[in-house]
Amino acid sequence: MTVTSTAPVTSAGGRRSPRHQLLRIATAGSVDDGKSTLIGRILHDTGSLPTDHLAAVTSGDGDVDLAALSDGLRAEREQGITIDVAYRFFATDTRSYVLADTPGHERYTRNMFTGASNAHVAILLIDAHNGLQRQTRRHARIATLVGVPHVVAAVNKIDLVDYSQARFDQIRADLADLARQLGIDEIEAIPIAAKHGDNVVHGSPNTPWYEGPTLLDYLESVELAAPSPVREELRLPVQWVSRPTEKHRRTYTGRLAAGTLRVGDEITVLPSGSRSTVTALDTLDAQREVAVAPLSVSVQLADDIDIGRGDVIVSGDEGAHLPVLAQEIDAHVCWLSTTPLRAGDRVALKNGTSTVRATVQSLERRLDPDTLIEHVGPSALTLNDIGTITLRTSSVITADRYAENRDTGAFILIDEAGNDTVAAGTILELRAVVPGKATRNDIKWHPSSLARAERWAYTGQRGATVWLTGLPASGKSTVAVALERAIVARGRVAYLIDGDNIRHGISDDLGFSPGDRAENIRRVGHLARLFADAGVIAIASMVSPLRSDREIARELHRAADLEFIEVHISTPVAECERRDPKGLYQRARTGRLRGLTGVDAPYESPQHPDLRFDTTGADIDGLAALILGALMDRGII
Repeated sequence: MTVTSTAPVTSAGGRRSPRHQLLRIATAGSVDDGKSTLIGRILHDTGSLPTDHLAAVTSGDGDVDLAALSDGLRAEREQGITIDVAYRFFATDTRSYVLADTPGHERYTRNMFTGASNAHVAILLIDAHNGLQRQTRRHARIATLVGVPHVVAAVNKIDLVDYSQARFDQIRADLADLARQLGIDEIEAIPIAAKHGDNVVHGSPNTPWYEGPTLLDYLESVELAAPSPVREELRLPVQWVSRPTEKHRRTYTGRLAAGTLRVGDEITVLPSGSRSTVTALDTLDAQREVAVAPLSVSVQLADDIDIGRGDVIVSGDEGAHLPVLAQEIDAHVCWLSTTPLRAGDRVALKNGTSTVRATVQSLERRLDPDTLIEHVGPSALTLNDIGTITLRTSSVITADRYAENRDTGAFILIDEAGNDTVAAGTILELRAVVPGKATRNDIKWHPSSLARAERWAYTGQRGATVWLTGLPASGKSTVAVALERAIVARGRVAYLIDGDNIRHGISDDLGFSPGDRAENIRRVGHLARLFADAGVIAIASMVSPLRSDREIARELHRAADLEFIEVHISTPVAECERRDPKGLYQRARTGRLRGLTGVDAPYESPQHPDLRFDTTGADIDGLAALILGALMDRGII
């Protein structure tokens, strides 16, 4: 086999050879399994090293420090471990390669996730003496999690077990069990000694019992799968919008995540659904008429429509497979933070060029890295845990399942306080949950035959919703009862929607998980909107601890042009705990009740409520009168 360096490949006549097929590789395994040495061996034996680089790692007696060829950081050389992902390049007559050397140390699992995210092949390094380790299994699971289509095991240091066929066969049997646990067809095993070069680039006389390919032969023979049907569908996440000038229309720039684009193509912009036609296309290549993924492009459209960063341009053809406009997703995540992830936590979710706020509705499963068994309903995910979670976003994201598109189906989670990346994830399923809009095409809103203004004119009453939010025992229900009585005493119709009462009927199928609580609030929001539309003053008394959930209720009313008054009962937690009429705080403090808002679950105070007051020592009728005054100011009473 002839190999070349990654400099431009030329023939004897000086002509550049055709572009090679590109194969992306990620290494994986435990510390000291020999990943860096293997990469150094590949670079050395394929002649892919600049002369000065080779000289820098060669000792006076001619020995080459192969690991130093890829461990570029000073800390890596001092500690003898890989810390960051190092990318190396080499080429053969048939292929070009990008090889990611990812860390084996458990602390740097996040880097393995990064390195494998766009790889075609994962090389799983295994020390022949130690066999499969905890981190080896974890990395194998990550490789399958991020959709790496081919996994090959390089059983390294075979020389240290005297090139034993029996030891190799035992490891190969363990790998077959691992493949079954991971749900993949097989993990091919190759016995190598990276330090000496056995079966890496060239075959070895030390393993006459092995008749399979060398590692490089295997890489040369890997067939790259054809893209899935969704990968062929247009996906252009908009990253930048330039302002129009006297000579040029507004342009929209981004990197194609899938599909092709040319002048004259009809497109749809999501999530708005606006349609237009491509009138100009710029790929920085004047000879190119068709843009293909993953090129970066700028496009101009025939119509001036509202498009911003985070929107996605897709095909406008009838029958095109469109991404889902979702507000709820099920996903695999690798947790990368020392602060545990718990149900109810708030994070920022970045998918493509879009960033939205998200709430962890539930932790579904956690993977045991030793047994690869998934445990249902974990209380938390800790550093380097791999789990399945459900997320609910504050606004829609335009995405695909990861199995359909590795670009539009991947995301990261960001800590909003510190701006640190705390998780990397892949989307399993998406569900459309758009406030105020039908989630199925066959369900339409049927307006009443009696116009709202006419109804209100006949009854002499305008509808609205008063939403009281605050900690448990803050005095919400006490104020709500007084308000209801004061409104009815004025000859108006009001009705108290109490959280406990809703649990007896409309929401009796819901529990108290963060996801169920969010669904309960969503239902109350819809119910209150119907009351308000009918001309009733709905008074909702709900803890409703998350701003995003309260915003959904507000948006439901805003979309229907109905008044929504948010009242924050800001009684301090100490006073709430002193009252504790239901004994909730006492049970929470003694560990008999989990997830109580204000104790071990968060409460997000309204940033701009219409009214805010503390009930400590207050005149309740006086507080009700303040809300009554707000209703009068708005012309509702």
